[in-house]
Amino acid sequence: MSTSQQSSKFQSKPSFTSDIEFCSECGAILPLPGRDDVVVCRVCSYAIDVTEFAKIEINTKIVFNAREEKQGTTHSSQDIAGPLVDRKCSKCGHEGMTYTTRQTRSVDEGQTVFYSCPACNTKETEYS
Repeated sequence: MSTSQQSSKFQSKPSFTSDIEFCSECGAILPLPGRDDVVVCRVCSYAIDVTEFAKIEINTKIVFNAREEKQGTTHSSQDIAGPLVDRKCSKCGHEGMTYTTRQTRSVDEGQTVFYSCPACNTKETEYS
């Protein structure tokens, strides 16, 4: 588009009133001002003088979520996490350990069983 065509579009009265970040003719989001004297809408080619953007101040701030530390907890015999199985703890001799299972190897192999003693919080692993 030539400069004379841009200036003729620039001189026409806008269709509606909007924020400067949007085209006054079609409502599309305008590109950021560059080195040219005008900002041209990519949808309808409406041109706005770049000096119109001089009064705008843009501030940005990036806020990341706070990192939470995981804290280890010990379980009392009343506060048992998980199902209880008849298994003797190898460290303290307590009868009864909680367990969880995970598939840590390939599908055609058995699950891995993780045991935890509620009395001393000892961890044991069994590959079945």
